[in-house]
Amino acid sequence: MSPEILTVAMFATLILAITLGHPLAYTLAAVATLFGLIDNGFDVPALFDMFANNTWGLMNNYVLVAIPLFILMAQLLDRSKVADKLFETLFVVLGGLKGGLGLAVVVVCTVFAATTGIIGASVVAMGLLATPALMKKGYQKEMSAGIICAAGTLGILIPPSIMMVVYGGLTGLKETSVGNLFAASILPGLLLAGLYFIYIFIRCTLNPKLGPPISKEEASKWSPVQKVVLTLKCLIPPMALILSVMGTILAGVATPTEAAALGALGALILAIFNGKFNWTVLKESCHATMSTTAMVMMLFIGGKFFSTVFMSMGGGDVVADVLVGSGMNRWAVLLIMMGIVFLMGMFIDWAAILLVTVPIFMPIAMELDFNPLWFSILLCVNLQTSFLTPPFGYALFYFKGVAPEGYTMGHIYRGIMPFVLLQIVGLVILAMFPSIITWLPSIFFGA
Repeated sequence: MSPEILTVAMFATLILAITLGHPLAYTLAAVATLFGLIDNGFDVPALFDMFANNTWGLMNNYVLVAIPLFILMAQLLDRSKVADKLFETLFVVLGGLKGGLGLAVVVVCTVFAATTGIIGASVVAMGLLATPALMKKGYQKEMSAGIICAAGTLGILIPPSIMMVVYGGLTGLKETSVGNLFAASILPGLLLAGLYFIYIFIRCTLNPKLGPPISKEEASKWSPVQKVVLTLKCLIPPMALILSVMGTILAGVATPTEAAALGALGALILAIFNGKFNWTVLKESCHATMSTTAMVMMLFIGGKFFSTVFMSMGGGDVVADVLVGSGMNRWAVLLIMMGIVFLMGMFIDWAAILLVTVPIFMPIAMELDFNPLWFSILLCVNLQTSFLTPPFGYALFYFKGVAPEGYTMGHIYRGIMPFVLLQIVGLVILAMFPSIITWLPSIFFGA
């Protein structure tokens, strides 16, 4: 069969298998095995050798050691209740503003994102902590759901991010090393947080019923000096952890893997100082780390099989010929690639999208003379929407699982729509102003 027919058939089979509900990691591996055998004339030993070599190369990648360490850091932080104390403080500091509690959620999620990098931890923690307070103060259900789901997804973009570690391990390019990706994603992450902040403030100022402030009596219980002291007291521990992780990477003192180990140690110390550390916490954190790491690595293996077979049978050349050889403007090609990633995000896990698209799209982007680091961050920002877009946005189901009674999926879907549009606006801004992405890497690493 021709590469064109095999390419279409391989993607059609993958989509069908995913639609039928089969586990994604095994689906990727199974589809790769089927089409690998078809392509090489059913030479089983040769295909097995290719898969074994790819798996060995993957497991020998030092950068990927950062994945379980960052996950352990997130699990320990989740159980140390750092986010709880910070939200309680910002409840007091920002609660007097219209939409103030929503703004507090964005700030807490931004800080939490810079310490965990795990979406589930942020959305579940804020869903349990902030939703009852938002409901009690009369916040619209759609607004509450949208704020928590959108702000909670910042953890996949703001470093330390598991997605950036996976991406850096995939490309193997100096320009898209994990350190460069971490530095490049800081300002885009803060840009999205700023867009959420501005949107909530304007909407709630125009219509206070969406997010009413706390009462003046409640707001006046603490003096301005007390508010400053409370804020510093709750901000210093997580900020110290952020500095220990990101500061050592950006200063060139530690590699991302070494910084991840430092972060896990710092999270352990925070849990001890908060009086939340015991054998149960350690056991549960390690168990959750093991299961999450196993899931990510199985996806990595299945995705690596898929991309290897796809490229070996000429699928990458087929896609490149369609996009580059069509004579379209390079910005039109970029728009098509981003559209494909956006649509895939509605149905497929972010890790699988990375594993399938990066080996195909990165060579095309470089052939079109796009900055590989800039293109990579655009793709990652685009992937953040996959956690919010129906029908399979993970953040939506994380929130629904912990939301109080009375929240329906209709409330959640309506609530996240403005924030998905804000993410697209953020993507357009980053495409128009590449220096937002490239400025910090150029300062720290000369990228």
